[in-house]
Amino acid sequence: MPSASTGAPTTVGALTPPSRQQGPAGQGLAPGLPGYRRMSFALFAAGVATFALLYSTQALLPAVSAGFGVSASAASWTVSAATGALALFVLPLSALSERFGRVRLMTVSLVVASLVGLLVPLAPDLEWLVVLRAVQGAALAGIPASAMAYLAEEVRPKALIAAIGLFVAGNSIGGMSGRVVTGWVAQLWGWRAGLAAVGLMAVVCTVAFRLLLPKARHFTPGSLDPRALAATVRGHLADPLLLRLYGIGALFMTVFGAVYTVVGYRLVDAPFSLPQGVAGSVFLVYLVGTVSSAAAGKLVGRLGRRGALYLAVGTTAAGLLLSLADSLTAVLLGLVLITAGFFAGHAVASSSVSRTAKTGRAQASALYQSAYYLGSSAGGTLGAIAFHSGGWAGAVLLGLLAVLGVVSITLVGSYAARAQERRLVPQH
Repeated sequence: MPSASTGAPTTVGALTPPSRQQGPAGQGLAPGLPGYRRMSFALFAAGVATFALLYSTQALLPAVSAGFGVSASAASWTVSAATGALALFVLPLSALSERFGRVRLMTVSLVVASLVGLLVPLAPDLEWLVVLRAVQGAALAGIPASAMAYLAEEVRPKALIAAIGLFVAGNSIGGMSGRVVTGWVAQLWGWRAGLAAVGLMAVVCTVAFRLLLPKARHFTPGSLDPRALAATVRGHLADPLLLRLYGIGALFMTVFGAVYTVVGYRLVDAPFSLPQGVAGSVFLVYLVGTVSSAAAGKLVGRLGRRGALYLAVGTTAAGLLLSLADSLTAVLLGLVLITAGFFAGHAVASSSVSRTAKTGRAQASALYQSAYYLGSSAGGTLGAIAFHSGGWAGAVLLGLLAVLGVVSITLVGSYAARAQERRLVPQH
């Protein structure tokens, strides 16, 4: 999923066991057949709801700070609590989806997250708001744990990429629209009204999802074996290449989480002093990420995986440095470069996980998502602390340190690859 998460593509089979990574060739859903369009719209709605809810407070952080009289670092926990809880729960919920079914888990996840979304605007203080957001993030972990598996099992292989593409579009549009909608509604009626608007939007999407999604016809329940799951996870964590990929994903997301958590403060403060709605509209830059993540495959073909990562790192670093200028044009162009570099790097790292893991790909991808969202949580919190201490320059410094971490990990990988090549060359 775009990942996830954020709108970047997720590889086919990322959350399915090897034995069920693709639907049956002669049966299943495909364009033109009954149920395919309903399924596509249902998962598009699920993607919109998931990412609109997950980052619903991010564009509102300056207003939340003012409403509760707290610092940027304290308000940032409303984002970090949700992404951190998702990171912690995605692996166990991926196991539950194997036992109880993809449709059931997705339905429960969306219902719980949407209902909590209606309670979030009523939070009496920051502590309750953070708790509700953590519950919301934990519930939303059931969507990436199940959506890709459902598609891989129910859609014919030739139609799978198109189906995943629509789900990814829902993720990207949800992440973008949730931030933009909250910004404009908050400008008119306050930040609580902005969160209520996203909660209502999620309820509508949840109802549409449940009414439209066809019944699963190819799911076979598995058993919950904690020992087997633990052994698989240990194996992945012992793989140096997978560990490097997890680290790269986490560090890229640290940059992204830090920048987009505090950019609202930079835009509503002097010298720009933008209204809340206009500041929230900056998240339209996400559309750049959709293009750069789609181009990542071509970059890898031309430059190789490490070359594509270096290009992504260079683009991200250039954007960070450009954003230091006290020019709105320079800041917006910097955000474009940061977004393009992040999405390209994330797409390269996440797709490499599935190619690297020969067994237990569901758990390998779930571990990547855990690292990715932990990076988001850390980036949001540390970025807010850096901004509170050193302004925008402090947030940029944090981003550059994370970028340096990606370069270091990639260099270590290059050294390890050359060392392995030397071992394989016969000595004369």
